[in-house]
Amino acid sequence: MDVLKNLFEQHFHSPVVRVQPLQGQLGGSGRNIIRLASEKLRAIAILYGVREENVAFLEFSRHFRRHGLPVPEIYAEDLSHGAYLEEDLGDMTLFEFLSKNRVGENIAPPVVEAYRQVVALLPRFQIEAGRNLNYKVCYPRASFDRQSIAWDLNYFKYYFLRLASIPFNEQALEDDFGRLTRFLLSADRDYFLYRDFQSRNVMLRDGRPFFLDYQGGRKGALQYDIASLLYDAKADLPPELRQQLLDHYIERLADFIKLEREVFMQHYYAYVYVRIMQALGAYGFRGFYERKVHFLQSVPYALKNLRWLLHHVELPIALPTLMDAFRSMVASENLQSLTAEADSLVVRVFSFSFHRGLPEDETGHGGGFVFDCRSLPNPGREEAFQPFTGKDAPVIDYLHQQDNVQQFLASALSLVDASVSNYQRRGFKSLMVSFGCTGGRHRSVYLAEQFAKRLRGKNGVEVVVRHLELENLGR
Repeated sequence: MDVLKNLFEQHFHSPVVRVQPLQGQLGGSGRNIIRLASEKLRAIAILYGVREENVAFLEFSRHFRRHGLPVPEIYAEDLSHGAYLEEDLGDMTLFEFLSKNRVGENIAPPVVEAYRQVVALLPRFQIEAGRNLNYKVCYPRASFDRQSIAWDLNYFKYYFLRLASIPFNEQALEDDFGRLTRFLLSADRDYFLYRDFQSRNVMLRDGRPFFLDYQGGRKGALQYDIASLLYDAKADLPPELRQQLLDHYIERLADFIKLEREVFMQHYYAYVYVRIMQALGAYGFRGFYERKVHFLQSVPYALKNLRWLLHHVELPIALPTLMDAFRSMVASENLQSLTAEADSLVVRVFSFSFHRGLPEDETGHGGGFVFDCRSLPNPGREEAFQPFTGKDAPVIDYLHQQDNVQQFLASALSLVDASVSNYQRRGFKSLMVSFGCTGGRHRSVYLAEQFAKRLRGKNGVEVVVRHLELENLGR
């Protein structure tokens, strides 16, 4: 941590006053991602021990910015300690924006517009910036070649098929893998392949997309990245929207290269399949092998995509054993049980200011709970707490020590817990819980965070938290 604070203070000439670990460190990358802030400035600090990946990310970032692409500015680096500082792009990912603005397959127009902006920018990464990129810094491979494909296919075979107990003939499956690999490599592969082009790696700031996590990029085919975005498992885009976005992407490609749609589409669905297999290998490794169960929540969505492909797509090559494995996967009782677990009750937890009125129920279900926190001790009245919110340590420590606050929280949990159990038995999918106070920055934020933290341990419950007043303030 000291090396990150030193980088910040040397670059901004200002001391760090706030440190906020971010969720990225809980994912699959192993990075420590921390938001550092002074009184007026802030940055994202990264600590990661794989020098080659750090070098790739830093060089790619500077290259893309020279081409005018929306990626974070790099402020400072200390590669000897695996540390660097980058621009803070906020907290709203494309995935979160989608999740908050959809009801089933009904996706709000601003989300569709955001996706259209994203797919329109993709050819600039792949073609415009990809032409003179230094591919020598790519890690672990300079191109999505035979070795890269073999790693992905074996990842899927050993960490998903094996661990999910899906039966297959190993030699016959290897024969299919060989045919699939030859076919994938027959596509034009002289472009930048972003590698992890998906909704959690796109940030939205002031309505504009910014891009992250391209350190695994290499030379490859155009089809891979657009397949990654449109078949991003948990995003669960409706087939009609996927087709509209694919059409928009192909139209934008024509601004950069001569392109025959039929030639592009000949390889497209093979890349969709290989990307889904790569993702399933990751879910299996993290979920089945490492016992990080939350990774398995994406499996049902990947199976849904496979089910659609099996019914609507016929590849130009025969892969009988692989297709049989896919059919076994979508019919597997073990994997169906993951589907039941993923089909959870979503509890949306809000903090808000009564001055702005109650939060709107975006699901259309009505009901839920509204807790009035204005009778509790108010840190906002004390000057020492004015710069902080209910997510910051000074306010948290203060409210932790107030017995009546803890009694209020326990009572709210008891009331909501009874409804959660009842909703789960009845198959309901949504419950709204809101905490309001005068300013919407201290007590309500603290209670919403603490409430969500305790509720997240309950089986079959997905918790989504929003702080409406902090969003209005841009914090």
